[in-house]
Amino acid sequence: MPSVTPTVTVPTSETFLRAIQLTHVPAQVNDEAYEATTQYVPWPKSYGGDMVAQSAAAMMRSVEADRTLHSMHSYFMRPVDVGATVRYEVERLRDGRGYSTRSVRGYQNGKTVFTAMGSFQVPENGPDYQQGSPADLAPEALRSAAEVLAGVDGPAAEYWSTGRSFDMRHVPGPVYLDVEGGPQAHQAVWVKAFNRLPDAATDRLTADLHRAALAYVCDYTILETLLRVRGLHWSSPGLSTASLDHSMWFHRDGRADEWVLYVQEAVSAQRNRGLALGRFFDRQGFLLATVAQEGMIRSSS
Repeated sequence: MPSVTPTVTVPTSETFLRAIQLTHVPAQVNDEAYEATTQYVPWPKSYGGDMVAQSAAAMMRSVEADRTLHSMHSYFMRPVDVGATVRYEVERLRDGRGYSTRSVRGYQNGKTVFTAMGSFQVPENGPDYQQGSPADLAPEALRSAAEVLAGVDGPAAEYWSTGRSFDMRHVPGPVYLDVEGGPQAHQAVWVKAFNRLPDAATDRLTADLHRAALAYVCDYTILETLLRVRGLHWSSPGLSTASLDHSMWFHRDGRADEWVLYVQEAVSAQRNRGLALGRFFDRQGFLLATVAQEGMIRSSS
């Protein structure tokens, strides 16, 4: 049986750092392979951000130091065991002068559970444009998950409060136990790692770590606008959700251990599937990354 470590009661970013620890292993299918372990969640299946960040980290390991990840596109194919090893096989599809392309497959229990492709670019100088950051309340004025859930017992409340490596503060309010702020197609979440993340040996490796951090945290709340438009929350009776596919574009370097505003919107919901978009802005208003994710949402209510 996999070894499952319960969430801790002291906020720490070690959960994320453990998730992206890769062990180089002999490749069985493609050009190179790594193993990583999914982290504790109080539910039967592992958190999707584990696979997104782990596959991104594996692809990053496979390219030269002159280029950085600018986009990745992923499919969640099967539920993944909690606290268990996933083997990521990376295929070097192309290395050009300006761009590289990688494919990665995640395997567990002899089956493909996750697949992704990533594109890397040698940075260039060029014109700069971005959508503006919306004005929102400062994160210091908002309640943390631990403050929202103070006095609520149970493994889910404990995990939401301290077990996810990141302080997350919702605008207009969270959807843990009810739909604070009412049904609407928009929300925003201020996000920051509980601890300062370690600097790597080079600026490029440090930037890669923070890209992996955004890839890791993005899946926690991206489907919440789809819950909101249906008047659902994470504690709704009979609620079942799953990430189906995921795309992410990295625009600019930033730090995930400083406050980042994650602006989210529901695009469409139909046939128990929904599509949501998200954008990460730093505190100065620079657009760091864009996310698109489709998920399955079923409910008995």
